[in-house]
Amino acid sequence: MHPPIRLSQVTKYYGDFPALQDVSFEIQAGEVVGLLGLNGAGKTTCLRLLTGFLTPSDGVLEVEGMNVADQPLEIRSKLGYLPEVPPLYLELTVRDYLHFVARLRGVAESDFPAEFDRVMKRTNLEPAHRSLIRHLSLGFRKRVGIAQALIGNPPILIFDEPVSGLDPRQIVEVRNLIRDLAGQHTILISSHILTEVSRTCDRVLILHQGRLAASLQGKELENDLESEFMKHTTGSVEVGV
Repeated sequence: MHPPIRLSQVTKYYGDFPALQDVSFEIQAGEVVGLLGLNGAGKTTCLRLLTGFLTPSDGVLEVEGMNVADQPLEIRSKLGYLPEVPPLYLELTVRDYLHFVARLRGVAESDFPAEFDRVMKRTNLEPAHRSLIRHLSLGFRKRVGIAQALIGNPPILIFDEPVSGLDPRQIVEVRNLIRDLAGQHTILISSHILTEVSRTCDRVLILHQGRLAASLQGKELENDLESEFMKHTTGSVEVGV
């Protein structure tokens, strides 16, 4: 059985600049894995390669055994993706926006009401379902972004800085939501906040200057994450909430 996510010696250049260099790792079904690194470490590039928005300069990325470069449409049906800035249409209501996403994902019209109810309950968005997205707070907009990623119930969720810009209460709410999704989905999260990955993830991959510097889990993650991060990177670390 193929792992949900597998990277093998993946490299990505922007011109002459190596954003990722020879990165390899696997993520198993049901895991919540964090990509931790300073800004510019290559986290977003890695996620964009996995979701098919970029193509690698070298190496192979696989989703459920399928090569991302060869089968991008099939792979996108397996993924729910939340970019750092959620892809929202501010002039739509929450319901209309999610209906639009469901049609793009191939959800049958007859199935939409049940799917809508499912993701609204999952993300605690029921009070806002008739609101224009432009009138929502940043925290609610993040929830709408997560809700669109859940449409169609994809087995793999990829979140880029899911708590960026949120206040402490909103961070806790999003963190709890992600933990509730664990086990039902394979989840990959990027973050530059130590506390976030330590409280949310089963395993953490540390990226530095485009290279995979370390992988920690279990007791290592609880006890050694900060020291390992500082050992493998340079610059300041954000501890978070």
